[in-house]
Amino acid sequence: LGKNHVLHEGAIGTFGADGKYATTQLKYGAWAKKPNEEHSSTGGWMGITDKYWLAALIPSQDEKIEGAFRIVDAGEADIHRANMVGEARTIAPNATITETTRLFAGAKRNEILKGYENSLNLPRFVYAIDWGFLFFLTRPIFMLIEFFYGLVGNFGVAILLLTLTVRLIMFPLANKSYESMSKMRNLQPKMEEIKKKFPDDAAKQQQETMALYQKEKINPLAGCLPLLLQIPVFYAVYKMLFVTIEMRHQPFFGWIHDLSAKDSTTIWNLWGLIPWDPATVPFLGHYMTGTFALSILAILYGATMWLQMAMSPPAPDPVQRKLFQFMPVVFTFIMA
Repeated sequence: LGKNHVLHEGAIGTFGADGKYATTQLKYGAWAKKPNEEHSSTGGWMGITDKYWLAALIPSQDEKIEGAFRIVDAGEADIHRANMVGEARTIAPNATITETTRLFAGAKRNEILKGYENSLNLPRFVYAIDWGFLFFLTRPIFMLIEFFYGLVGNFGVAILLLTLTVRLIMFPLANKSYESMSKMRNLQPKMEEIKKKFPDDAAKQQQETMALYQKEKINPLAGCLPLLLQIPVFYAVYKMLFVTIEMRHQPFFGWIHDLSAKDSTTIWNLWGLIPWDPATVPFLGHYMTGTFALSILAILYGATMWLQMAMSPPAPDPVQRKLFQFMPVVFTFIMA
């Protein structure tokens, strides 16, 4: 349980009082080390979640509660519990009292969670979805893809439009990186001359190289910084696509009937042209439908990555050039 490092699976709850609430997450591994974690709160909510589903207890939002995440040893398997106890009440003879506790058990769809958050005044209920530490990026990106879906009615096309939009927004940074790489490439002959002039003096080479950078007004790190600034954005896009249930069972086109599922095609049966399942091959079937499946989408990804690198200025360092040449091949198998 809870082996996924990209998203949270385990105990989750929002606790606090007087309008100040914080969401607590306890993955199964950490939960096993701390099998009894208690929280006091006024209102809030608590439960257990996985990638797409949530079971949560929701008290009245003006009631003081004592909540606890517990693990009970049941022999062969542990029982994970989210327990909630309300404040003690005194009931006079012949009197009645009403206690309301709600149970949410269902899919973590953004609009559903947001609806309950608004109607029941639940604090941070939409954060049952693991937006991650880049929530300030993942949530707006999700809203953008929902906007595109509302326009085109197809999440696959919406993802393409989202990718195009992000690329356009990131273009100034990418262009800065390309400009810096181009300048570095133009300096390569002069840098080679420095190496030939001082073949046995690394310190002198470094000194002359830095002087050359200053003369040409080039920052050798300028090409890396724009790329580094793009990483959080693209990670947020990946995170959003991975944790949201909205893409589950949503078709794109052709053989793609579920955007949340792995591409089922494989080169070993000519991508479905041969009526044969490679998974039935003893010992090798797992690899033929896994790492070495070479699905259509994986090959397209590798081809577009190679094309993008071919259109980019080559790295000045020969080792880097070799590394970049192999990257499309490596990522093709990773994405397979």
